[in-house]
Amino acid sequence: MDSLILEPSLYTVKAVLILDNDGDRLYAKYYDDTYPTVKEQKAFEKNIFNKTHRTDSEIALLEGLTVVYKSNIDLFFYVIGSSHENELMLMAVLNCLFDSLSQMLRKNVERRALLENMEGLFLAVDEIVDGGVILESDPQQVVHRVALRGDDVPLTEQTVTQVLQSAKEQIK
Repeated sequence: MDSLILEPSLYTVKAVLILDNDGDRLYAKYYDDTYPTVKEQKAFEKNIFNKTHRTDSEIALLEGLTVVYKSNIDLFFYVIGSSHENELMLMAVLNCLFDSLSQMLRKNVERRALLENMEGLFLAVDEIVDGGVILESDPQQVVHRVALRGDDVPLTEQTVTQVLQSAKEQIK
C-alpha cells in the first residue's frame, strides 16, 4: 500500500483548455502554477494536442496529469487534473462544458461560432469551475445562469429611463 495518504481536496481541476485543429489555443485557464509561464503552457498544449488529436479515446495520462478530452468538428476540449484525480469527476466537468456550449451555440459547436461567443464561454467556465473547485455539473443550470448574466445590458446601451429604473431597484 502506498505510504503517502492524500488529503481530500475540493481542488480537482488544474486546467480547462480548448484548442483548434492545429493545436493552437482558443481558450486556456490554468488554476494552479504547474505551468507558470505562457511558454511552458503553450509547450504543454502542443504536447497534449500531439498525443491526443489522432486517437478516439477520452482519457490520457501525460506528464503526471490526468487529461480527459473530447473533439468536435474543429475543436478539442480538455479538462486536466492531477494523476490521482477521479476521472469521472473530470469527465463530468468536460461533459458539462461541452453540453452547455452546445446549448448556447444551438448545437453549432465549431471554431467560428465559439469565437463569436467567447463571453458566453468565459461565463460558462466560471460557472462550472472556480479556482479549480467544481461548482456545477448540470449544463441546464450553467446555461440558465449564463443567460441571466447575459441580460445585463451595459449602461452605454440603455436608455435614461432604464438606467434610472435599475438604480431605483438597486437602492431598494
